Amino acid sequence: MTPADLSLTVLHAVRRAVGDGALRVDEAAVPRVKVERARAGGTGEYASSIALALAGPTGLSALDVAGILKERLRDAPGLGAVEITGPGFLNFTLRREAGGELIRTVLGAGLSYGHGSALAGTSVRLAEPAEARARIVTETVARLLRDQGADVTYGEGDGERIPVRPGAYDPHALGTDAARWRLLRAAPQDRPLDGPPLLVQQERNSLFRVRYAHARVRRLLVNGRQLGITPVYETGVDAPALLGALGDHPAALLAAARLRAPDRVARHLESTADALLAFQHTVLPLGDEKPSAAHRSRLALAEAAGTVLAGGLFVLGISAPDRI
Repeated sequence: MTPADLSLTVLHAVRRAVGDGALRVDEAAVPRVKVERARAGGTGEYASSIALALAGPTGLSALDVAGILKERLRDAPGLGAVEITGPGFLNFTLRREAGGELIRTVLGAGLSYGHGSALAGTSVRLAEPAEARARIVTETVARLLRDQGADVTYGEGDGERIPVRPGAYDPHALGTDAARWRLLRAAPQDRPLDGPPLLVQQERNSLFRVRYAHARVRRLLVNGRQLGITPVYETGVDAPALLGALGDHPAALLAAARLRAPDRVARHLESTADALLAFQHTVLPLGDEKPSAAHRSRLALAEAAGTVLAGGLFVLGISAPDRI
């Protein structure tokens, strides 16, 4: 992990903290995250003063901000340890082969990667709405909550009602996948996406990009087998955006459950797909290039990305095709 990668990792943690309400500050006002070699008196290899910079805008002490960010950096790819020193400096110790650990975790968990017990012991009673979009959003939120360990039941009139802007569910005209993405990709309070553009196979179609990215992974695995390449993470892969997206997946699912916001899952899948599509061309040998440990490792990373895409689509009730 380079200092630039580390800076981006910390910035992601800040954005997650802002997104889930732990830090109340306009995202546009978040300063650029700077990291530098740890000075005398610090620990680890690098340090950042971002918590001190955010203390004023958030109204919290720098130590409180640092604690919030430390919690969101605990499982970040490439970080072995995060310590807080002085008035609120974050100190980082890098971890070797962290990418391999992440990929093994993703592939070991399969479609359940990102599910957890953070909401275990929490009981949620949801209202059972009649309106079409509210019904789709509510059932998806229920799945997200259960995947985090919550006990979810439905009530006819006394349950929690998720504010949803109405929208028609039309699987006959759009198909189930596009009809659901149309209602879930926009925030519940926003107008649903236009339906017809979701049927066009083009880059501007967010649903197409996500499902196409998954299909590309399946094709890479087939082509890899034909070349005798087995997906095994053996050596470091320079793909911080993709590794970061995979590492962020559990936090995205948990935030979506807590905030009753399935659109967060959809947006995270778009980021993962974009990172995968930018990375895909480096996975298999080109020309006379011989298969190597680097190719096996890149293919394992691609397989893990496909697993995250399939799992996220499943949460939304949308299929993940092997080919498009």
